[in-house]
Amino acid sequence: MCGIVGVVSHNPVNQLIYDALLLLQHRGQDAAGIATDNGNTFSMHKANGLVRDVFRTRNMRSLFGNSGVGQVRYPTAGSSSAEEAQPFYVNAPFGIIMAHNGNLTNWEQLKIEMFKNDRRHINTTSDSEVLLNVLAHEIQQATTGYSLDPAAIFKAVSMVHKRVRGSYAVTAQIAGYGLLAFRDPFGIRPLCIGFNETAQGTEYLVASESVALEGLGFRFLRDVLPGEAIFIDLDGKLYNQQCAENPTLNPCAFEFVYFARPDSIIDGASVYATRLKMGEYLAEKIAREFPLGDIDVVMPIPDSSRPAAMELAHKLNIEYREGFIKNRYIGRTFLMPGQAIRSKSVRQKLNAIGSEFKGKNVLLIDDSIVRGTTSREIVQMAREAGAKKVMFASAAPPVKFPNVYGIDMPTRAELIAYGRTDEEVCREITADALIYQDIDALKRAISDVNPALKSLEASCFDGIYVTGDISRDYLDRIEFARNNPKPETDDAIRSQLNLNLAQVD
Repeated sequence: MCGIVGVVSHNPVNQLIYDALLLLQHRGQDAAGIATDNGNTFSMHKANGLVRDVFRTRNMRSLFGNSGVGQVRYPTAGSSSAEEAQPFYVNAPFGIIMAHNGNLTNWEQLKIEMFKNDRRHINTTSDSEVLLNVLAHEIQQATTGYSLDPAAIFKAVSMVHKRVRGSYAVTAQIAGYGLLAFRDPFGIRPLCIGFNETAQGTEYLVASESVALEGLGFRFLRDVLPGEAIFIDLDGKLYNQQCAENPTLNPCAFEFVYFARPDSIIDGASVYATRLKMGEYLAEKIAREFPLGDIDVVMPIPDSSRPAAMELAHKLNIEYREGFIKNRYIGRTFLMPGQAIRSKSVRQKLNAIGSEFKGKNVLLIDDSIVRGTTSREIVQMAREAGAKKVMFASAAPPVKFPNVYGIDMPTRAELIAYGRTDEEVCREITADALIYQDIDALKRAISDVNPALKSLEASCFDGIYVTGDISRDYLDRIEFARNNPKPETDDAIRSQLNLNLAQVD
Protein backbone atom coordinates (compact mmCIF):
# COMPACT_ATOMS: atom_id res chain seq x y z
CA MET A 1 0.00 0.00 0.00
CA CYS A 2 1.25 3.47 -0.86
CA GLY A 3 0.16 7.08 -0.90
CA ILE A 4 0.55 9.12 -4.08
CA VAL A 5 0.11 12.77 -4.98
CA GLY A 6 0.35 14.92 -8.11
CA VAL A 7 0.16 18.71 -8.38
CA VAL A 8 -0.12 21.34 -11.12
CA SER A 9 0.26 24.86 -9.76
CA HIS A 10 1.34 28.37 -10.76
CA ASN A 11 3.92 28.46 -7.98
CA PRO A 12 6.69 26.13 -6.77
CA VAL A 13 5.20 22.82 -5.56
CA ASN A 14 8.03 21.25 -3.56
CA GLN A 15 6.59 22.29 -0.17
CA LEU A 16 3.05 21.47 -1.28
CA ILE A 17 3.97 17.91 -2.24
CA TYR A 18 6.00 17.48 0.95
CA ASP A 19 3.02 18.56 3.07
CA ALA A 20 0.68 16.26 1.12
CA LEU A 21 2.99 13.31 1.74
CA LEU A 22 3.00 14.07 5.47
CA LEU A 23 -0.79 13.81 5.38
CA LEU A 24 -0.48 10.45 3.61
CA GLN A 25 2.35 9.09 5.77
CA HIS A 26 0.02 6.50 7.32
CA ARG A 27 -0.11 4.74 3.93
CA GLY A 28 3.59 3.88 3.93
CA GLN A 29 6.66 4.43 6.08
CA ASP A 30 9.29 2.52 4.11
CA ALA A 31 10.31 5.21 1.61
CA ALA A 32 9.35 8.61 0.25
CA GLY A 33 10.08 10.53 -2.92
CA ILE A 34 9.28 13.76 -4.77
CA ALA A 35 9.89 14.66 -8.41
CA THR A 36 9.18 18.09 -9.91
CA ASP A 37 9.05 19.40 -13.47
CA ASN A 38 10.72 22.71 -14.30
CA GLY A 39 10.08 23.23 -17.99
CA ASN A 40 11.76 20.26 -19.60
CA THR A 41 13.92 19.35 -16.62
CA PHE A 42 13.03 16.94 -13.82
CA SER A 43 14.37 17.25 -10.30
CA MET A 44 13.99 14.28 -7.96
CA HIS A 45 14.91 13.13 -4.49
CA LYS A 46 13.88 9.85 -2.88
CA ALA A 47 15.18 7.52 -0.17
CA ASN A 48 14.13 5.01 2.44
CA GLY A 49 12.55 6.46 5.56
CA LEU A 50 9.78 8.75 6.75
CA VAL A 51 9.02 11.97 4.87
CA ARG A 52 10.50 14.13 7.62
CA ASP A 53 13.76 12.14 7.50
CA VAL A 54 14.12 11.78 3.73
CA PHE A 55 13.86 15.49 2.89
CA ARG A 56 16.28 18.07 4.25
CA THR A 57 16.44 21.76 3.37
CA ARG A 58 19.11 21.11 0.73
CA ASN A 59 16.90 18.48 -0.91
CA MET A 60 13.87 20.74 -0.97
CA ARG A 61 15.84 23.61 -2.51
CA SER A 62 16.82 21.39 -5.44
CA LEU A 63 13.21 20.49 -6.31
CA PHE A 64 12.39 23.24 -8.81
CA GLY A 65 9.13 23.54 -10.71
CA ASN A 66 5.42 24.28 -10.57
CA SER A 67 4.23 20.71 -11.06
CA GLY A 68 5.27 17.29 -9.84
CA VAL A 69 4.45 14.00 -8.16
CA GLY A 70 5.28 12.28 -4.88
CA GLN A 71 4.87 8.99 -3.07
CA VAL A 72 5.13 7.36 0.34
CA ARG A 73 5.70 3.64 0.09
CA TYR A 74 5.66 0.37 1.85
CA PRO A 75 6.71 -2.55 -0.32
CA THR A 76 4.41 -5.22 -1.71
CA ALA A 77 5.89 -6.31 -5.03
CA GLY A 78 9.65 -5.89 -5.27
CA SER A 79 11.86 -5.23 -2.28
CA SER A 80 12.35 -2.46 0.25
CA SER A 81 15.66 -1.33 -1.26
CA ALA A 82 16.26 2.37 -1.86
CA GLU A 83 16.49 1.68 -5.61
CA GLU A 84 12.80 0.80 -5.60
CA ALA A 85 11.66 3.98 -3.88
CA GLN A 86 9.39 6.02 -6.11
CA PRO A 87 8.81 8.02 -8.27
CA PHE A 88 10.37 6.14 -11.20
CA TYR A 89 11.76 7.86 -14.30
CA VAL A 90 12.00 6.91 -17.94
CA ASN A 91 13.56 9.23 -20.50
CA ALA A 92 11.57 8.23 -23.60
CA PRO A 93 9.23 9.28 -24.94
CA PHE A 94 9.30 12.91 -23.80
CA GLY A 95 10.42 12.03 -20.27
CA ILE A 96 7.98 10.60 -17.72
CA ILE A 97 8.05 10.42 -13.92
CA MET A 98 5.48 8.15 -12.26
CA ALA A 99 4.19 7.22 -8.78
CA HIS A 100 1.98 4.14 -8.38
CA ASN A 101 -0.26 2.76 -5.64
CA GLY A 102 -1.39 -0.83 -6.09
CA ASN A 103 -0.04 -4.13 -7.35
CA LEU A 104 0.03 -5.62 -10.83
CA THR A 105 -0.89 -9.29 -11.05
CA ASN A 106 0.76 -9.89 -14.44
CA TRP A 107 3.92 -7.84 -14.02
CA GLU A 108 6.29 -10.77 -14.51
CA GLN A 109 4.83 -11.57 -17.91
CA LEU A 110 4.80 -7.88 -18.82
CA LYS A 111 8.46 -7.63 -17.89
CA ILE A 112 9.27 -10.37 -20.38
CA GLU A 113 7.11 -8.71 -23.03
CA MET A 114 8.90 -5.44 -22.41
CA PHE A 115 12.21 -7.10 -23.23
CA LYS A 116 11.09 -9.31 -26.10
CA ASN A 117 8.73 -6.98 -27.93
CA ASP A 118 9.60 -3.47 -26.80
CA ARG A 119 13.34 -3.83 -26.09
CA ARG A 120 12.94 -2.11 -22.76
CA HIS A 121 15.17 -2.92 -19.80
CA ILE A 122 13.54 -3.12 -16.35
CA ASN A 123 16.17 -2.40 -13.73
CA THR A 124 14.34 -3.50 -10.55
CA THR A 125 11.88 -6.12 -9.39
CA SER A 126 9.21 -3.44 -8.89
CA ASP A 127 5.91 -3.83 -10.72
CA SER A 128 5.69 -0.03 -10.73
CA GLU A 129 8.70 0.25 -13.02
CA VAL A 130 7.04 -2.25 -15.34
CA LEU A 131 3.84 -0.18 -15.35
CA LEU A 132 5.81 2.98 -16.15
CA ASN A 133 7.47 1.30 -19.12
CA VAL A 134 4.15 -0.04 -20.42
CA LEU A 135 2.73 3.50 -20.21
CA ALA A 136 5.80 4.97 -21.91
CA HIS A 137 5.63 2.43 -24.72
CA GLU A 138 1.93 3.07 -25.32
CA ILE A 139 2.44 6.86 -25.36
CA GLN A 140 5.19 6.35 -27.92
CA GLN A 141 2.90 4.18 -30.04
CA ALA A 142 0.08 6.72 -29.82
CA THR A 143 2.10 9.73 -30.96
CA THR A 144 3.61 10.89 -34.21
CA GLY A 145 6.22 13.59 -34.55
CA TYR A 146 7.47 15.57 -31.61
CA SER A 147 4.27 16.77 -29.97
CA LEU A 148 1.82 15.26 -27.52
CA ASP A 149 -1.87 16.00 -27.03
CA PRO A 150 -4.56 14.74 -24.62
CA ALA A 151 -6.10 12.47 -27.26
CA ALA A 152 -2.83 10.56 -27.65
CA ILE A 153 -2.41 10.33 -23.88
CA PHE A 154 -5.91 8.92 -23.42
CA LYS A 155 -5.36 6.44 -26.25
CA ALA A 156 -2.19 5.27 -24.50
CA VAL A 157 -4.00 4.83 -21.18
CA SER A 158 -6.72 2.79 -22.88
CA MET A 159 -4.00 0.44 -24.16
CA VAL A 160 -2.48 0.26 -20.66
CA HIS A 161 -5.86 -0.93 -19.36
CA LYS A 162 -5.90 -3.67 -21.99
CA ARG A 163 -2.40 -4.92 -21.19
CA VAL A 164 -2.16 -4.51 -17.43
CA ARG A 165 -3.97 -6.55 -14.78
CA GLY A 166 -4.34 -5.86 -11.08
CA SER A 167 -4.78 -2.64 -9.12
CA TYR A 168 -3.25 0.71 -9.91
CA ALA A 169 -3.81 4.35 -9.10
CA VAL A 170 -1.21 6.49 -10.88
CA THR A 171 0.12 10.03 -11.00
CA ALA A 172 2.61 10.72 -13.79
CA GLN A 173 4.40 13.88 -14.86
CA ILE A 174 5.23 14.25 -18.55
CA ALA A 175 8.13 16.67 -19.03
CA GLY A 176 7.01 19.97 -20.50
CA TYR A 177 3.37 18.86 -20.89
CA GLY A 178 1.61 18.25 -17.59
CA LEU A 179 0.20 15.80 -15.07
CA LEU A 180 -1.54 12.52 -15.93
CA ALA A 181 -3.60 10.60 -13.37
CA PHE A 182 -5.54 7.40 -13.92
CA ARG A 183 -7.15 4.53 -12.04
CA ASP A 184 -7.59 0.84 -12.86
CA PRO A 185 -10.91 -0.24 -14.46
CA PHE A 186 -12.06 -1.88 -11.22
CA GLY A 187 -11.41 1.17 -9.04
CA ILE A 188 -9.64 -0.93 -6.41
CA ARG A 189 -7.18 1.67 -5.14
CA PRO A 190 -8.48 5.15 -4.26
CA LEU A 191 -7.69 8.38 -6.09
CA CYS A 192 -9.35 11.79 -5.89
CA ILE A 193 -8.84 15.30 -7.23
CA GLY A 194 -9.20 18.75 -5.71
CA PHE A 195 -8.72 22.33 -6.86
CA ASN A 196 -7.71 25.69 -5.50
CA GLU A 197 -8.51 29.06 -7.07
CA THR A 198 -5.59 31.49 -6.98
CA ALA A 199 -4.91 34.93 -8.46
CA GLN A 200 -2.88 33.26 -11.20
CA GLY A 201 -5.58 30.68 -11.99
CA THR A 202 -6.81 27.25 -10.89
CA GLU A 203 -4.35 24.73 -9.47
CA TYR A 204 -5.09 21.03 -9.06
CA LEU A 205 -4.00 18.33 -6.63
CA VAL A 206 -4.54 14.60 -7.12
CA ALA A 207 -4.07 12.32 -4.11
CA SER A 208 -4.84 8.89 -2.68
CA GLU A 209 -7.12 10.32 0.01
CA SER A 210 -9.28 13.41 0.41
CA VAL A 211 -7.52 14.31 3.67
CA ALA A 212 -4.48 15.39 1.63
CA LEU A 213 -6.64 17.86 -0.29
CA GLU A 214 -8.48 19.31 2.68
CA GLY A 215 -5.36 19.59 4.81
CA LEU A 216 -3.76 21.82 2.19
CA GLY A 217 -6.73 24.07 1.56
CA PHE A 218 -7.89 22.45 -1.68
CA ARG A 219 -11.57 21.91 -2.34
CA PHE A 220 -12.60 18.35 -3.06
CA LEU A 221 -13.77 18.06 -6.66
CA ARG A 222 -14.49 14.34 -7.03
CA ASP A 223 -13.03 10.86 -7.09
CA VAL A 224 -11.25 9.73 -10.22
CA LEU A 225 -13.57 7.18 -11.79
CA PRO A 226 -12.51 3.57 -12.41
CA GLY A 227 -10.76 3.42 -15.78
CA GLU A 228 -10.76 7.20 -16.12
CA ALA A 229 -7.73 9.28 -17.08
CA ILE A 230 -7.27 12.93 -16.16
CA PHE A 231 -4.69 15.17 -17.81
CA ILE A 232 -3.87 18.66 -16.53
CA ASP A 233 -1.58 20.73 -18.74
CA LEU A 234 0.95 23.17 -17.35
CA ASP A 235 -1.49 26.07 -17.85
CA GLY A 236 -3.96 24.39 -15.52
CA LYS A 237 -6.45 23.21 -18.14
CA LEU A 238 -8.09 19.89 -17.20
CA TYR A 239 -9.02 17.15 -19.67
CA ASN A 240 -10.63 13.85 -18.77
CA GLN A 241 -11.81 10.73 -20.59
CA GLN A 242 -13.08 7.26 -19.73
CA CYS A 243 -10.41 4.92 -21.11
CA ALA A 244 -11.73 1.49 -20.09
CA GLU A 245 -14.36 -0.52 -21.96
CA ASN A 246 -16.36 -1.89 -19.02
CA PRO A 247 -15.32 -0.10 -15.83
CA THR A 248 -16.87 -1.07 -12.49
CA LEU A 249 -16.35 0.38 -9.03
CA ASN A 250 -14.94 -2.13 -6.53
CA PRO A 251 -13.06 -0.18 -3.83
CA CYS A 252 -10.87 -2.15 -1.44
CA ALA A 253 -12.75 -2.95 1.76
CA PHE A 254 -9.50 -2.98 3.71
CA GLU A 255 -9.12 0.76 3.06
CA PHE A 256 -12.21 1.32 5.21
CA VAL A 257 -11.20 -1.28 7.80
CA TYR A 258 -7.63 -0.17 8.38
CA PHE A 259 -5.56 1.76 5.85
CA ALA A 260 -7.36 5.03 5.24
CA ARG A 261 -7.46 7.88 7.72
CA PRO A 262 -10.85 8.17 9.43
CA ASP A 263 -11.22 11.79 8.26
CA SER A 264 -11.00 10.77 4.60
CA ILE A 265 -13.88 10.18 2.22
CA ILE A 266 -13.26 7.38 -0.29
CA ASP A 267 -15.60 6.92 -3.25
CA GLY A 268 -18.30 8.90 -1.50
CA ALA A 269 -18.14 7.05 1.82
CA SER A 270 -16.83 8.60 5.03
CA VAL A 271 -14.24 6.23 6.48
CA TYR A 272 -15.21 7.31 10.00
CA ALA A 273 -18.89 6.65 9.37
CA THR A 274 -18.18 3.18 7.97
CA ARG A 275 -16.16 2.30 11.07
CA LEU A 276 -19.02 3.43 13.31
CA LYS A 277 -21.30 1.13 11.33
CA MET A 278 -18.83 -1.73 11.76
CA GLY A 279 -19.06 -1.23 15.51
CA GLU A 280 -22.85 -1.18 15.35
CA TYR A 281 -23.10 -4.45 13.45
CA LEU A 282 -20.45 -6.12 15.59
CA ALA A 283 -22.43 -5.09 18.68
CA GLU A 284 -25.52 -6.76 17.25
CA LYS A 285 -23.60 -10.00 16.74
CA ILE A 286 -22.11 -9.92 20.23
CA ALA A 287 -25.55 -9.30 21.73
CA ARG A 288 -26.87 -12.37 19.91
CA GLU A 289 -24.01 -14.73 20.68
CA PHE A 290 -22.26 -13.54 23.83
CA PRO A 291 -23.26 -13.26 27.51
CA LEU A 292 -23.03 -9.48 27.98
CA GLY A 293 -22.89 -9.80 31.74
CA ASP A 294 -19.38 -11.23 31.39
CA ILE A 295 -18.05 -7.94 29.96
CA ASP A 296 -17.05 -5.17 32.38
CA VAL A 297 -15.43 -2.79 29.93
CA VAL A 298 -14.84 -2.25 26.19
CA MET A 299 -11.41 -1.04 25.06
CA PRO A 300 -10.07 -0.21 21.58
CA ILE A 301 -6.66 -1.13 20.23
CA PRO A 302 -5.66 2.38 19.11
CA ASP A 303 -6.11 3.98 16.72
CA SER A 304 -8.11 2.66 13.78
CA SER A 305 -10.49 0.53 15.89
CA ARG A 306 -11.56 3.42 18.12
CA PRO A 307 -14.74 4.45 16.19
CA ALA A 308 -15.97 0.84 16.06
CA ALA A 309 -15.22 0.30 19.76
CA MET A 310 -17.00 3.51 20.80
CA GLU A 311 -20.12 2.66 18.83
CA LEU A 312 -20.10 -0.96 20.04
CA ALA A 313 -19.87 0.12 23.69
CA HIS A 314 -22.67 2.63 23.16
CA LYS A 315 -24.96 0.08 21.52
CA LEU A 316 -24.33 -2.53 24.24
CA ASN A 317 -24.48 0.04 27.07
CA ILE A 318 -21.12 -1.15 28.40
CA GLU A 319 -18.50 1.17 29.84
CA TYR A 320 -15.93 2.37 27.28
CA ARG A 321 -12.38 2.99 28.49
CA GLU A 322 -8.97 3.68 26.98
CA GLY A 323 -6.66 1.05 28.42
CA PHE A 324 -3.79 1.30 25.95
CA ILE A 325 -1.74 4.41 25.25
CA LYS A 326 -0.06 4.60 21.88
CA ASN A 327 3.42 5.90 21.20
CA ARG A 328 2.79 7.82 17.98
CA TYR A 329 6.45 7.79 17.00
CA ILE A 330 6.40 4.07 16.23
CA GLY A 331 5.23 3.04 12.77
CA ARG A 332 2.07 1.03 12.08
CA THR A 333 3.01 -2.55 12.95
CA PHE A 334 0.97 -4.10 10.14
CA LEU A 335 3.14 -2.17 7.65
CA MET A 336 6.46 -3.23 9.15
CA PRO A 337 8.55 -5.49 6.93
CA GLY A 338 9.23 -8.50 9.18
CA GLN A 339 7.40 -10.63 11.71
CA ALA A 340 10.08 -10.29 14.37
CA ILE A 341 10.11 -6.50 14.00
CA ARG A 342 6.30 -6.39 14.26
CA SER A 343 6.32 -8.47 17.45
CA LYS A 344 8.99 -6.36 19.11
CA SER A 345 7.38 -3.07 18.10
CA VAL A 346 3.98 -3.87 19.63
CA ARG A 347 5.23 -3.29 23.18
CA GLN A 348 7.17 -0.26 22.07
CA LYS A 349 4.05 1.15 20.44
CA LEU A 350 1.47 0.36 23.14
CA ASN A 351 1.55 0.65 26.91
CA ALA A 352 -1.20 -0.62 29.21
CA ILE A 353 -2.71 1.46 32.03
CA GLY A 354 -2.84 -1.11 34.82
CA SER A 355 -5.69 0.51 36.77
CA GLU A 356 -8.04 0.12 33.78
CA PHE A 357 -7.44 -3.63 33.57
CA LYS A 358 -7.01 -4.83 37.14
CA GLY A 359 -9.68 -7.37 38.11
CA LYS A 360 -11.87 -6.67 35.06
CA ASN A 361 -13.30 -8.77 32.24
CA VAL A 362 -12.12 -6.79 29.24
CA LEU A 363 -13.44 -6.86 25.68
CA LEU A 364 -10.70 -5.64 23.33
CA ILE A 365 -11.75 -4.34 19.90
CA ASP A 366 -9.33 -4.33 17.00
CA ASP A 367 -9.95 -3.34 13.39
CA SER A 368 -8.82 -6.75 12.11
CA ILE A 369 -6.63 -9.76 12.86
CA VAL A 370 -4.17 -10.57 10.07
CA ARG A 371 -1.08 -12.43 11.21
CA GLY A 372 -2.10 -12.57 14.87
CA THR A 373 1.27 -11.39 16.16
CA THR A 374 -0.04 -8.07 17.42
CA SER A 375 -3.21 -9.62 18.87
CA ARG A 376 -1.27 -12.23 20.85
CA GLU A 377 1.07 -9.61 22.32
CA ILE A 378 -1.81 -7.32 23.25
CA VAL A 379 -3.74 -10.10 25.00
CA GLN A 380 -0.64 -10.92 27.02
CA MET A 381 -0.16 -7.24 27.90
CA ALA A 382 -3.75 -7.04 29.14
CA ARG A 383 -3.24 -10.09 31.34
CA GLU A 384 0.01 -8.72 32.71
CA ALA A 385 -1.83 -5.48 33.53
CA GLY A 386 -4.23 -7.44 35.75
CA ALA A 387 -7.21 -8.30 33.55
CA LYS A 388 -9.30 -11.17 34.92
CA LYS A 389 -10.55 -12.20 31.46
CA VAL A 390 -9.47 -10.96 28.04
CA MET A 391 -12.00 -11.26 25.23
CA PHE A 392 -11.15 -10.17 21.71
CA ALA A 393 -13.38 -8.88 18.90
CA SER A 394 -12.47 -7.99 15.34
CA ALA A 395 -14.41 -5.30 13.45
CA ALA A 396 -13.51 -7.18 10.26
CA PRO A 397 -14.14 -10.81 9.26
CA PRO A 398 -11.36 -13.44 9.42
CA VAL A 399 -8.57 -12.73 6.93
CA LYS A 400 -8.34 -16.13 5.24
CA PHE A 401 -7.12 -15.41 1.73
CA PRO A 402 -4.07 -13.72 0.20
CA ASN A 403 -4.43 -10.19 -1.07
CA VAL A 404 -2.86 -9.59 -4.48
CA TYR A 405 -3.87 -5.96 -5.00
CA GLY A 406 -1.36 -4.11 -2.86
CA ILE A 407 -1.66 -5.31 0.73
CA ASP A 408 1.41 -7.03 2.15
CA MET A 409 -0.13 -10.36 3.16
CA PRO A 410 0.19 -12.57 0.11
CA THR A 411 0.91 -15.99 1.60
CA ARG A 412 -1.69 -18.16 3.26
CA ALA A 413 0.76 -19.44 5.85
CA GLU A 414 1.08 -15.91 7.27
CA LEU A 415 -2.65 -15.57 7.91
CA ILE A 416 -3.64 -16.80 11.35
CA ALA A 417 -7.22 -17.56 10.28
CA TYR A 418 -6.20 -19.63 7.25
CA GLY A 419 -7.07 -23.27 7.89
CA ARG A 420 -8.15 -22.56 11.47
CA THR A 421 -11.55 -22.32 13.13
CA ASP A 422 -12.42 -19.29 15.25
CA GLU A 423 -11.83 -21.41 18.35
CA GLU A 424 -8.35 -22.35 17.14
CA VAL A 425 -7.51 -18.72 16.40
CA CYS A 426 -8.73 -17.82 19.88
CA ARG A 427 -6.31 -20.31 21.39
CA GLU A 428 -3.48 -19.03 19.16
CA ILE A 429 -3.87 -15.46 20.40
CA THR A 430 -4.44 -16.79 23.98
CA ALA A 431 -7.76 -14.94 24.44
CA ASP A 432 -10.62 -16.21 26.61
CA ALA A 433 -13.10 -15.60 23.78
CA LEU A 434 -13.01 -14.35 20.19
CA ILE A 435 -15.69 -12.97 17.90
CA TYR A 436 -15.37 -11.77 14.30
CA GLN A 437 -17.50 -9.45 12.19
CA ASP A 438 -19.55 -11.22 9.50
CA ILE A 439 -18.54 -10.54 5.89
CA ASP A 440 -22.05 -9.46 4.93
CA ALA A 441 -22.14 -7.06 7.88
CA LEU A 442 -18.82 -5.51 6.83
CA LYS A 443 -20.04 -4.91 3.28
CA ARG A 444 -23.33 -3.55 4.60
CA ALA A 445 -21.48 -1.16 6.93
CA ILE A 446 -19.76 0.41 3.92
CA SER A 447 -22.73 0.42 1.56
CA ASP A 448 -24.97 1.89 4.27
CA VAL A 449 -22.80 5.00 4.18
CA ASN A 450 -22.79 5.17 0.38
CA PRO A 451 -25.44 2.97 -1.27
CA ALA A 452 -23.67 3.44 -4.63
CA LEU A 453 -20.94 1.08 -3.38
CA LYS A 454 -22.73 -2.08 -4.41
CA SER A 455 -19.54 -4.09 -4.97
CA LEU A 456 -16.35 -4.20 -2.91
CA GLU A 457 -12.96 -5.78 -3.38
CA ALA A 458 -12.91 -7.99 -0.28
CA SER A 459 -10.81 -10.91 -1.50
CA CYS A 460 -8.81 -11.27 1.72
CA PHE A 461 -12.11 -12.00 3.48
CA ASP A 462 -14.20 -13.85 0.87
CA GLY A 463 -11.62 -15.18 -1.62
CA ILE A 464 -13.33 -13.48 -4.58
CA TYR A 465 -10.83 -11.69 -6.83
CA VAL A 466 -12.65 -9.05 -8.86
CA THR A 467 -10.11 -8.93 -11.71
CA GLY A 468 -10.94 -12.55 -12.57
CA ASP A 469 -7.35 -13.57 -13.34
CA ILE A 470 -6.29 -15.09 -10.00
CA SER A 471 -6.06 -18.87 -9.85
CA ARG A 472 -4.82 -21.24 -7.17
CA ASP A 473 -1.72 -21.78 -9.29
CA TYR A 474 -1.08 -18.04 -9.28
CA LEU A 475 -1.32 -17.93 -5.48
CA ASP A 476 1.05 -20.90 -5.24
CA ARG A 477 3.59 -19.05 -7.39
CA ILE A 478 3.36 -15.97 -5.18
CA GLU A 479 4.05 -18.07 -2.12
CA PHE A 480 6.99 -19.77 -3.81
CA ALA A 481 8.50 -16.41 -4.78
CA ARG A 482 7.99 -14.98 -1.30
CA ASN A 483 9.45 -18.00 0.47
CA ASN A 484 12.39 -18.14 -1.93
CA PRO A 485 13.63 -14.53 -2.06
CA LYS A 486 14.05 -12.79 -5.35
CA PRO A 487 15.85 -14.68 -8.10
CA GLU A 488 18.98 -13.22 -9.55
CA THR A 489 18.14 -13.55 -13.22
CA ASP A 490 15.19 -13.36 -15.56
CA ASP A 491 15.83 -17.02 -16.45
CA ALA A 492 15.10 -17.96 -12.84
CA ILE A 493 11.95 -15.85 -12.91
CA ARG A 494 10.74 -17.64 -16.02
CA SER A 495 11.53 -21.02 -14.52
CA GLN A 496 9.69 -20.32 -11.27
CA LEU A 497 6.67 -18.86 -13.00
CA ASN A 498 6.54 -21.50 -15.74
CA LEU A 499 6.72 -18.77 -18.35
CA ASN A 500 8.27 -19.40 -21.73
CA LEU A 501 9.26 -16.55 -24.01
CA ALA A 502 8.06 -18.55 -26.99
CA GLN A 503 4.57 -18.62 -25.52
CA VAL A 504 4.36 -14.85 -25.03
CA ASP A 505 2.54 -13.19 -27.91
